[in-house]
Amino acid sequence: MATTDRQATTLALAHALSAAERGLAVIPLSRTKLPALRSPHRDDPDPAPCHGECGRFGHGVYDASTDPARIRELFAAAPWATGYGIACGLPPHHLIGIDLDTKSGTDSSAALRELALRHLFTIPPTVVVLTPSGGRHLWLTGPADVVVPNSAGRLAPGIDIRGAGGYLVGPGSRTDHGVYSTAPGTSHIVPAPCPRALLRLLLPPPRIHHLTPPATGGHGQGLVQFVLAAHEGQRNTRLFWAACRAYEDGIGPALVEPLVEAALNTGLTEREARATIASAARMTGHRP
Repeated sequence: MATTDRQATTLALAHALSAAERGLAVIPLSRTKLPALRSPHRDDPDPAPCHGECGRFGHGVYDASTDPARIRELFAAAPWATGYGIACGLPPHHLIGIDLDTKSGTDSSAALRELALRHLFTIPPTVVVLTPSGGRHLWLTGPADVVVPNSAGRLAPGIDIRGAGGYLVGPGSRTDHGVYSTAPGTSHIVPAPCPRALLRLLLPPPRIHHLTPPATGGHGQGLVQFVLAAHEGQRNTRLFWAACRAYEDGIGPALVEPLVEAALNTGLTEREARATIASAARMTGHRP
């Protein structure tokens, strides 16, 4: 390995350990911005889904850790790593990344400003990471009981979202295109909470064609059915979205118990369901 690569790996590890001290779970990345460790199941003829339960490295963001000893082990297993990724959606920060890209030929910053004006929110002072291509990553935090999915261009052209199961390239990482760095004056800022109006935009819209609302019961019954149709991994997100819509439409209090019952049928506990609904009430400016 060239001396410059060894230095890049050493620097990446140092930056990764520093991020971990702030409660950010990290993984080593290669110069291509992909996880540096390949899947241990890549040669299995019929691999079963594994998120690290096998105990080996190579499961991408599921390897992410804040434990210094484990991070050193990850980098020792990937001595070619020149960067690190920060896992989104994990406690304590439940990080959400707003990726303002420049490659699409659109002005993603202007698109975000237009969204902010249209939906009446302001991006608060927060960590901003500058990318080698001229883009920016805005770091925001989300509620513990809300799962923000990854998306590309859904919010607006040139704006990608890094949520649960995704990761952001950490500042100090070196890639084939250059080095990621924090914008001046933002390196020591604590990531700011995501504005409520923006958070609602980041959640997936309901798939209306999956619903079969009865002739009576109307919108409220449709929201209950939307929750009942949730699969594992989307139960909290669907419940939160439905509860937000219910409170915004003035039927939140009347729909609390039906939504709780629907959530219980999907496998959530009553405590989880009520906490998520209460979070939706607060998010929409209502008292739970």
